[in-house]
Amino acid sequence: MTWWNTPVSHAVEPPDRLTIGAGPATDVFGDPGGTARTANAPALLAELAGDFTLAARVELDFRTTYDAGVLFLHVDGDNHAKLCLELSPQGRPTIVSVVTRGGVSDDCNSFTVDSGARLRITRIGGAYAFHADTGDGFWHLVRYFALPSPARVGFLAQSPLGEGQTVRFTEIAHTTAPPEDLRGGQ
Repeated sequence: MTWWNTPVSHAVEPPDRLTIGAGPATDVFGDPGGTARTANAPALLAELAGDFTLAARVELDFRTTYDAGVLFLHVDGDNHAKLCLELSPQGRPTIVSVVTRGGVSDDCNSFTVDSGARLRITRIGGAYAFHADTGDGFWHLVRYFALPSPARVGFLAQSPLGEGQTVRFTEIAHTTAPPEDLRGGQ
């Protein structure tokens, strides 16, 4: 695994805990209105061959709007995707997905959660699926999409409007076996 943008702090603790500290004004987003483009949030990434599933519980202290813990796909500076546990403008932890193609991001708020959540990225062939488990044991499909290959995958912390954020990733799991049914909740 390698860093894409340097974190303020980070720690790896066995067996499956990663902590990433993001500095102030950190994000990866290309405004569809063309007003701003930012790509300075720290991410720890690995290139995984073939089909895979990467999952982790994500927790953070929600302080400022858009603070987020993210599972991240990175092809290049113009093509990437984020599955976020993010503080919404309404002040609620929210599952958010962002897909950026050609430097332009789209942004979709899916649903709110009580606090932390488990997030999951799956690649099957040339397609990706984002899922979230809010504590009920059901993997809710958030998004199904394509990006160019190869893509690196990993963990990102962001604080676009804040003074920084520390994100905790636990229960990290990787497998080469995708779920049997992307919409079935398993």
